[in-house]
Amino acid sequence: MVGLDPHLDLLPEEFTAARDATLPREERAQALADFCWELIDVCAGRVAVVKPQSAFFEVLGADGVAAWETVVTQAHEAGLLVLGDLKRGDIKSTAAAYASAYLDGAESNDANALCDAITVNPYLGDDSVEPFLEVCRRTGKGMYVLVRTSNPGGGTIQMHGTPPLCHAVADAVARWGEDLVGECGFSSVGAVVGATYSGELRDFRARMPQTPFLVPGMGAQGASAADTVDAFEPGGIRGAIINSSRGVAFAYRSPEHAGKAWKDAARDALDAMISEVTAALGART
Repeated sequence: MVGLDPHLDLLPEEFTAARDATLPREERAQALADFCWELIDVCAGRVAVVKPQSAFFEVLGADGVAAWETVVTQAHEAGLLVLGDLKRGDIKSTAAAYASAYLDGAESNDANALCDAITVNPYLGDDSVEPFLEVCRRTGKGMYVLVRTSNPGGGTIQMHGTPPLCHAVADAVARWGEDLVGECGFSSVGAVVGATYSGELRDFRARMPQTPFLVPGMGAQGASAADTVDAFEPGGIRGAIINSSRGVAFAYRSPEHAGKAWKDAARDALDAMISEVTAALGART
């Protein structure tokens, strides 16, 4: 999976209109969408999923939100699944509105602009997660719940207590997903577990054997392909999607890709990522 995180300050030269505050917001949002469309072209046929991060669109207000919808639509038209990186988590009534807005489309007539799954923050408890579960049951969509995130400060809360709070969240994720396990043996309720804590992945996999994992942290955050393998089912190649965002989208800024056009650098970085993960899975004993 490739994260579509269009950091305004990192965009290649041809998309700098997106960060030019003197331009109309609509023009800036279009430049943002243009970059993501080009990145989708790199991803199509190479990965199964893209993960647009909503915040980078929302900074441009309503025009950015409109650009988000075009990016989701473009990804679907390219044959990709879309996992919306939203990290929403709120009281039951507003959680229901988020679930409708991004998964259900009850108030929209454009199903192609809806996500196939979204990330969810569980820290308001069961009642805040239930609206997302209800939509998943009814529509076949999915959700990935934050369990052990890859950011350096995540452990401040997630590792608090004995046993750590993230273990309680992992157990809740397994419970929430029990009635949403499909023929493949995995649930529609997934977990976000970072590859930057590779030593913990095996334990989380044992706690959540039927839970698909979203594994961030490879690439710019420092995790290697070998760090991701315990996220997959024991001895197999199912059950996890490995994400790289900046490591692919902005590969042109790294020394190893110096001098390349940004899109060529992204393509080469993605091909390398795929090869590394494939090799790491093949080397499992």
